[in-house]
This record gives sequence, structure tokens and C-alpha cells, in this order.
Amino acid sequence: MRILFDQGTPAPLRRHLHPHPVDTTAERGWSMISNGELLKCAEESGYEVFITTDQNLCYQQNLTGRRIGIVVLMATSWPRTQQRIPEILAAVNRVLGGGFEEVAL
Repeated sequence: MRILFDQGTPAPLRRHLHPHPVDTTAERGWSMISNGELLKCAEESGYEVFITTDQNLCYQQNLTGRRIGIVVLMATSWPRTQQRIPEILAAVNRVLGGGFEEVAL
């Protein structure tokens, strides 16, 4: 599955998602795109999961009918994220097909 990291998502997490390809919004040149347009671009580019730390995403965007799964990490700290890798992996697997999960860190 193809995964896209939003700004603020701890970059070291990507090596724990192997063998899935992971890109960042910065690598794609999408850092300045608003969330609604970003989700559309991600879906059109074939991403299946979007991982973000934007806790307001579900309040700012209508997520109904989205094909991309969304995982919200409730903190940006790598040490805290690292302790929850099994929960993050489980959330990634659950959101395929347009789901939404928050992972408490």
C-alpha cells in the first residue's frame, strides 16, 4: 500500500512501515496545499493511507466517501510515536478503503 505522510508526521516512522512505500508531502511538493485539495491529490495519485498529526482534520474536512484511509497521530514526538508503533501499524491496516483512526500517543 502507498502511504503519504503529512507535515509533522515523524519521518523515522517510515522505516517501520516497510515494505510499504512512504512519501511525504514535502517530497511531493505538496506542502502548501490545503487539506481538502491535499487529500484529493493523494487519492488521485494512488495513495491508500494518509498519516497526519492534524487533530482538527476530521472537523475541517468532510471525510465521507474518501477512498484514502486517514490515521491521525495525536502527537508529533518521535519518542512517543516510537512507543506506539504496533498500534499505528494496526490503525494503518484498519483504515484501508477510506477509514479514519486516531492513535493516542
